[in-house]
Amino acid sequence: MIPSGPRILFIADAGPEVGGGHVMRSITLARALAARGAICAMAAAPAAAAILDQFAPEIPREEATSLSHDDLADALTGVDFEAIVFDHYGLDRDDHHALSRGRPALILDDLANRPLGGDMVVDSGPARSPMDYALLVEDDVRLLLGPAYAPVRPEFADLRDPALARRGGPVRRVLLALGLTDPGGLTSRIVDRLRLRLGDRTLDVVLGGAAPGQKALLRVAAHDPRLTIHIDTPHMGQLIAEADIGVGAAGSTTWERCVLGLPQAILIVAENQRPAAQALAERGAALVIDAGADNLDQAIDRVVVRLLTDPVLRERLTAASAVVCDGRGAARTAEAFLSLIAERGAPPQPKDPMISAD
Repeated sequence: MIPSGPRILFIADAGPEVGGGHVMRSITLARALAARGAICAMAAAPAAAAILDQFAPEIPREEATSLSHDDLADALTGVDFEAIVFDHYGLDRDDHHALSRGRPALILDDLANRPLGGDMVVDSGPARSPMDYALLVEDDVRLLLGPAYAPVRPEFADLRDPALARRGGPVRRVLLALGLTDPGGLTSRIVDRLRLRLGDRTLDVVLGGAAPGQKALLRVAAHDPRLTIHIDTPHMGQLIAEADIGVGAAGSTTWERCVLGLPQAILIVAENQRPAAQALAERGAALVIDAGADNLDQAIDRVVVRLLTDPVLRERLTAASAVVCDGRGAARTAEAFLSLIAERGAPPQPKDPMISAD
């Protein structure tokens, strides 16, 4: 069937400092929209293009030199679209208005720290309330707040029941995943700490192809049969489902681990992750480690020992985290945004498609 829905353009930031989470969750939302008939494409600077090549080669793109306002404006000159999605902390209300050109706009945000110019804002932080955005958006902007709207890939919802059913046994398998770009090169440091505590348990380590410590970790794994290094894996859902405990960054993948009830420790590797991490800790859904702490090694040791040796703690973490997120946020967001687009009315469809094939 030929898609006949609105043409939706995504602008998602990526790079060594911001990681790949923006692009990954935009891919998830784009696929949810496409499943409902939308035609989606992404403005892609080199860092974002590399992630698309690996994880979503089917999504068309508009090449951009960078994702700064000026370069985006140049890249989108002459591009036809009926709605737009922003997942880029470096853009604010003026940018949103200028680039959306009056089209319906959805903004994926976690910060609530700047004026926003969209018609709909999605913030999946567990502590978010409308008051956080009261002075940042217009009165008629629709706010979709909380983990119920977290854009998690549908595979996680599909794996949810069997994953939850197998929780509660001894720890045989540990998962470490700090993000595609491994901010701060923390993965190698944590692997060193985990190897001291593993015993005969196995450790799955997830990295992106551009992560700086990849070669060193592969050398370690070659001499330690307990370690398996997964580079740009398409099987993240299965790895989380099969793990018994996990250590991960406090970013968007947190919701994936919650969906599958994985007892987890989350590392705050960026300041904007702190409110969500603290909210999860208060709910008893995760143990939290500050990656910037002076005693990081000791903090990792304490948390890992607790996860390895305390079955009651693991049971509590599973129960609390599974309540946080059910994995159907992308579908809810897609349906809400398509309804908004329909209400607003779309401009006349151009004769040429939005994206030209390379």
